[in-house]
Amino acid sequence: MQNEKIDHGRDFDWGKTSESYAKYRDIYPEEFYDRVLSAGIGLPGQEILDIGTGTGVVPRNMARFGAHFTGVDLSENQIAMAKKLTADAGWDIDYQVCPAEEIDFPAESFDAVTACQCFWYFDKQVLLPKIARILKPGGRFCILSMAWLPEEDAIAQASEELIRQYNPQWTGGGMKRYALMPPEWGREWFRTERAETFDLQVPFTRDSWNGRMRACRGIEASLTPEQVEAFEKEHGVLLQRIAPESFEILHLATMLVLRKK
Repeated sequence: MQNEKIDHGRDFDWGKTSESYAKYRDIYPEEFYDRVLSAGIGLPGQEILDIGTGTGVVPRNMARFGAHFTGVDLSENQIAMAKKLTADAGWDIDYQVCPAEEIDFPAESFDAVTACQCFWYFDKQVLLPKIARILKPGGRFCILSMAWLPEEDAIAQASEELIRQYNPQWTGGGMKRYALMPPEWGREWFRTERAETFDLQVPFTRDSWNGRMRACRGIEASLTPEQVEAFEKEHGVLLQRIAPESFEILHLATMLVLRKK
């Protein structure tokens, strides 16, 4: 994948991270999913499409609440891992290899569409009318994210600095608090139902935080295997020096719920 607005146009491939992603990025706390449920998304009997599903983190964690999920992602490796993890867990989730902008489901197929940690990669002008078309009347489009706050967490800040040493083009860091406002770009098809931010403390060990950094876009999705190995080794030494064996990292989570007009 290449996007001039992301990492200064440097290529990245989430398929290269599939094993690490599966092991280290299924980290959203229970409150995260409770918030989605409280917005009326994931309820029994609903049909939900998860775009940019990756390894199927959202469908696999929310299938227990009774909705039926379909996940799409442009990476064959990510979808293959999603299918394996889903089969291991015994869930009934459908997956397709497909870029979000190319979804072609029948009109009014879904009660909700979710997009977690991925919406900034998409072409909104192409995607939004397609989402509006496949949503049932009154259906919801839920955009989710969760990011650490380096200015408020010394461990996260040190990890970011090391990532930039290995990949100066990476633009994924530097998150600051901000107010989530109703967007202008969706008004033709949607009205804003909820726009909220909330803090989450996410637990890690040194090993799992090292893996989380390995699985970020700036490292394993972008660098050579040799560079990834060198980063992981140096980051491990860094964590031995600055972090206890177990700790929490403060994250800012966002949830934007748009209702089809």
